[in-house]
Amino acid sequence: MSDGLDTFLAAAPWPQRAGLRLLVALVRRPRGAALLARAPLVEQAAWSTLTLGRYDDPAVGRALGWDAAAVVERGRALRRAEGRP
Repeated sequence: MSDGLDTFLAAAPWPQRAGLRLLVALVRRPRGAALLARAPLVEQAAWSTLTLGRYDDPAVGRALGWDAAAVVERGRALRRAEGRP
């Protein structure tokens, strides 16, 4: 698992954390993915959670229109313009 996904899952309360870890483990295996395909909403939750781990890669984020450095700089510029620290 990626560090970002581990951090995300670790922040969840224990029942949800255990469930999300189980879903991610299932969706990564062919037989587990086939099992999850029988419950489309659960399958979507599993794939969505797994996909969250990919957003930590700056190249992926920029390709999707998310540049974390640009967002931080824009926030700092707005705070300076308003005279805030």
